[in-house]
This record gives sequence, structure tokens and C-alpha cells, in this order.
Amino acid sequence: MFDIQEELKKLPQKPGVYIMHDADDTIIYVGKAISLRNRVRQYFRPSHDEGIRKDQMVKQIARFEYIITDSELEALILECNLIKEHRPKYNTMLRDDKSYPYIRVTLGEAFPRVLFSRQMKKDKSRYFGPYTSAGAVKDTIELLRKIYQLRTCNRTLPRDTGKDRPCLNYHIHQCMAPCQGYISQEEYRKRIDKAIEFLNGNYQPVLKELEEKMQQASENLEFEKAIEYRELLNSVKQVAQKQKITNSDGEDKDVIAIASDREDAVVQVFFVRDGKLIGRDHFHVRVGSDDTKSQVLAEFIKQFYAGTPFIPKEIMLPEEIGEADVISQWLTEKRGQKVYIRVPKKGSKEKLVELAAKNAAMVLSQDKEKIKREEGRTIGALKEIAGLLEMEHLSRIEAFDISNINGFETVGSMIVYEKGKPKRSDYRKFKLKTITGPDDYGSMYEVLTRRFTHGMRERAERKEQNLEQEYGSFTKFPDLIMMDGGKGQVNVALKVLDELKLNIPVCGMVKDDNHRTRGLYYNNQEIPIEKSSEGFKLITRVQDEAHRFAIEYHRSLRSKEQVHSVLDDIPGIGPARRKALMRRFLSLDAIREADIETLAQVDAMNEQSARAVYEFFHPSDS
Repeated sequence: MFDIQEELKKLPQKPGVYIMHDADDTIIYVGKAISLRNRVRQYFRPSHDEGIRKDQMVKQIARFEYIITDSELEALILECNLIKEHRPKYNTMLRDDKSYPYIRVTLGEAFPRVLFSRQMKKDKSRYFGPYTSAGAVKDTIELLRKIYQLRTCNRTLPRDTGKDRPCLNYHIHQCMAPCQGYISQEEYRKRIDKAIEFLNGNYQPVLKELEEKMQQASENLEFEKAIEYRELLNSVKQVAQKQKITNSDGEDKDVIAIASDREDAVVQVFFVRDGKLIGRDHFHVRVGSDDTKSQVLAEFIKQFYAGTPFIPKEIMLPEEIGEADVISQWLTEKRGQKVYIRVPKKGSKEKLVELAAKNAAMVLSQDKEKIKREEGRTIGALKEIAGLLEMEHLSRIEAFDISNINGFETVGSMIVYEKGKPKRSDYRKFKLKTITGPDDYGSMYEVLTRRFTHGMRERAERKEQNLEQEYGSFTKFPDLIMMDGGKGQVNVALKVLDELKLNIPVCGMVKDDNHRTRGLYYNNQEIPIEKSSEGFKLITRVQDEAHRFAIEYHRSLRSKEQVHSVLDDIPGIGPARRKALMRRFLSLDAIREADIETLAQVDAMNEQSARAVYEFFHPSDS
């Protein structure tokens, strides 16, 4: 038993990270401290006010642990890593997890390439970005390859020179074929240098060169070539216009501002590279009602730059933040050069921060209604359903459906909704093992038994191995099971749960005569639902999704020619006769029980094929 008061006495007077756990051993908060003893003790002092949100957290703490570090900087780095990994409930959290593309020039190669990259590695390549639009990056790379005729292949040059024929790009005049030795390393490098100059924002040389080539081609009556140069010229102008000059210092900086409203906050980031505004992006942040803008900005900076490989030289903010020195030190170590965190007070830099703040406020205002609508469709709908069923908590719903093709090749499907949204990574398919023919109740019994037996077994294995309870699709059980049907299907599910000694609420999604959802069957009674309510719409979506997923599984089986009947193993029974038998009889058992005369009366069958079928199922009679 963890005694909090006793453990508080053991806390060291050293820097480190503390980790708070709740009764389910889930990590609910991660923090850092210059002195673990002083900081952690503060949470449990009755007179200390941490704010409403933190006070709620303290009530849920069942135990805590800590990791000692040698410095506050090490504690900051560890805190960032742990928050990113565990995403604790009471930490200020980024709702978005975005990554940005780069343009990579492989200068470590004899004949460099210009590539798209999602990562910035410590190699001999030169990276440009990050950019906010992957599409714009791909367009720019394609443009550079066309203008400078750069290679795209993965051949190791000059080692592989002349080993294979030149690729299609050479024949359409988009590569100078260094793989054949048609261009020297020195000449090729001049083209790469021009491409780098272009990426640095110096567009005038290439604009002038393309203009001259277009005019020359036109004078020589080479109109197709002139049109080609004109299109390239327009593409360059389009790229150049997207680069908006913000200042003339030519440095990399990020401009960050925030707009907040109770528990909603939006952080706007302007990306300035080489003195040009190359893009902007916004991030929704989960905050507490008592969190200050300064606190949110500090947490945002730590989480954002822990996940991006590019660190600018300067970060401009609208106000001072706590821990600015240690955060600057951490960013400096990541970048390898000094990083400055500044709050501009006048001039163009201050106006740029103000512009970022206005954009953040605009996004927050525009998204607020959208967020409310989305929450109504998801969390709000769950609350409606929970209220109808008198449940205290409802987050995870699992729905099951059975589908077959004329009674053959029966399959089951399981779909999952969490917080009102489909969680497709947890969807599962079941190919029936014990049931043949159109037995929906028997099929559902097998599917549910397999699903929860599997989950119970995995839970037991995790417990034996003392693994953290980080549940997957089977080990995590639902708060509610929804069956595609009424009393019969519900009773099948309740029987399975009773046999496995599990206590999970089950309700049926009842349909009317037109096969449309009309209500829920729960605790032996039908509960009507207002059709215009978000709860009703969510139930309909769940039911439709379960049905869609089962049908899609069948379709994939058919398309892959995996629907295999035992009839395929009977000599003389091809697709036409198999289909005729499937249409005439409802199950394999019915075919097995039929005599030769009855089988021979089926369309496309004759006495010989009927006898083959009969003898296949009755080998002892032949």
C-alpha cells in the first residue's frame, strides 16, 4: 500500500521529474522541479492553491514516483519526453500532432539529388524548410528537376555509371543522365548550386535565364520549346510570389502568439525562413480554466520543439514566459547554436507578433462553433445515450454484425467507437469456425465468445508479466455493447457475458418494418429515441458502420476469390452447379441430407453430378 505522507518524507532535495498516477495506475500528470522535495510537497499542503484543475488532479493521485536528474535542464528534457509518450490528462497538451516536410539536397553524393523528406537528419545533406504545405514542396522539387534536369534515381554514382540504360527522364529531357557519364561531376554540381540558390529565395537568375531561352526559341520558330519555357517561367513566378518578405535580416525565426477562452486555446505560429514568411499554422491546445497565457506558451514551446527537428535562431513571443532561460538553453543544445527567446516591444517585429495574435483569435472564433458542433455529434451524443440507459460513464462502444452469402461463408465483424468517433484500428473480423448455414444467433454466440475469451486471456498474460495496462483492441473492454437487432441478439450477448462472468451493459439497436432504426432494447424493454437527437444519429451511424464493415469483409473475400465452399472439392461441380445448389438449398446440411433424385432436379445438375455430390457426403454408402 502506497502511503503518500510517508513517501513525501523520502523526497530528495534534488532536481528531477515527478510522475502522478491515479487508482488505475494511469499517469495523469508529469512535472519537473528544481527541488523534488519542495515542489511535490506543495501539492499536498491544504493551504496551497494550485488552481481548480490541479486541485481536482490532487484528489485523484493514488501514488507518485520520481526520477532524479543532475540539472534542471535534464529534468526539462525528460519531462518533455514523458509528456509526449504518455499524454497525461492534467498536463497542458497539444491537440494536434503535426510534422512538416523539408527539401533535402544530398550534398554527400557525387551527383546530388533534390528529395522530399519528413525528417531532418544529421548527415551531409542540406535541408530547406520546414514548409507548411507538402504539396508546395513536391511542386517545387518537380520544378527544380525540370529546370536543372537533375537525377531522381537511387543509383550509386559514379560506381554504377554505364551499368544500365538511361531511364525515361533522359529521353523526355528531364535528366542529363549522369548514370551514363553524359555530364561531368563539375557541370552537374553547377546545376545543384543553382538549385540551392533558388531554394534560398534568389529567383532572379532563373527568371532571366528562362525568359532569354523562351525568346530565343520563339525567334527560332521552336514554338513547342518556347511554350515549355513559358510554363516553367510561370511556375517559378508562382513559387516566388508565395514568398512574402517580412524583413531583411535573412534569419530564421518563429513568431508565436496565443488566443484563449476558458478551456479552449489556439496558438498561431508564423514560420520565417531566410527573412521570408514561408507559411503559418495553428494548434489547438488543451488547457485549464486557470492556466495563464504565459504558462500555456511555455508548455506549447516545450512540446512543439520536442517534436520538430528544426529549431530557429529566434522565437518571438507576445509576453514573457517562465523558465525562459532553461528553455532557451535546451533549444540551444538541440540547435547547436544560440537560440533567443524575445518579446519585441516596438517596430515591425512587434507588429508581426500582433498579426499572429489576431490570426489566433480569428481561428479560435471560427473554430469554436465547429468544435461545439463536433462535440455535440460525439461527446454530447454519448451523454444522451448514457442518460437514456442510466449509465454513469460511456466512452467506448463495440457493435457486432453477422453477414453471409446465402448461408455460406458466414463472417462476423466488430467495430469500435471511442468518444463518439470510429476507432478503426480496433476493428476486427471473424471467420466463423463452428457454424455452417444461416444461423445468426449461433454465429453471434461464437463471435462474442471468441472476442471476450481472447481479451480475458491477453489480460491474464499481461498481469502475469507485470505489464502496464495499455490495452489494445481485445484487452480493452467496452462500456457498452450494441447488437444489430432486438431481444434475441441481446440475449445471446448476455448469455456469453454470463458464462464468462463479465458485467458489461448490452443493448439492441431495434429497426422498424422499413429496416430503419427506431430505438434501443435495454433491460427487457424498448426505449424510444427522438429521431432528431444527436444520440439517435450516433446510434444510426454505429449500426450502419457495423453493417458496412461486415459487407466490405465479404466483398474483399469474394474479390480475392477466398470464398471457398466444400462443394468446390467435388469432382464435376463447377461454379455454375455450385451456385445452383446454393440457390436451391439454404445450407450444406440440407445438401448433405438430400437424396440423388432431389439433387438431380436442381438446375444445371444431372444424375451423374448428383451422384458425385451424394457420394462426397456419404462415402460409406458408395
